[in-house]
Amino acid sequence: MALSSELGGKIEGHSVVLIDGVCHLCQGLVRFIIPRDPKGRFLFAPLQSETSRQLLQGTSLDPGQLSTVVLLEDGVVYTESAAALRIARRLRFPWPAAYVFILVPRPLRNAMYKYVAKNRYRWFGRDEQCMIPTPELRRRFL
Repeated sequence: MALSSELGGKIEGHSVVLIDGVCHLCQGLVRFIIPRDPKGRFLFAPLQSETSRQLLQGTSLDPGQLSTVVLLEDGVVYTESAAALRIARRLRFPWPAAYVFILVPRPLRNAMYKYVAKNRYRWFGRDEQCMIPTPELRRRFL
C-alpha cells in the first residue's frame, strides 16, 4: 500500500474506520465510537474520499462499494461483522464483551450485517454529502 508520507504518518499507531459518509447509521457509528475511545485509537474517513481510495489501494476492496464498514488494523483489512466486532473489542468497557459474537459462524453474522446494510438508508436515512465533523472532532478524521 503506497501512502503519502503525510497520510502514513497520521495513521501510524491507529486503526482506521472507513464508513459510508452519507449514511446516518454509519455517521452514528462514528459518534458512538468517539466517546468510547478515550485514547483516540480510531481515526475515520468516508469511503467516498480520496483518503479511502489511497488506503484501499492494493486490496481487493472497491472504495466505491459502500455497503460495509471497513476497519484497517495493523495492516489487515476487516469488513462487515468482523470489522464491527473488532471495533467493539477496542472500546471502553462493556463493549469488548460483544466480541464473544465472533464465535457465531461468519456466514450467519454477515447475513445479519448485510440485511441491516441493505436497509440502512430506508431505516436511518442519508445525507446528500458526507458528515462535517465539529472542530474538536476534526483531528480524528483523515
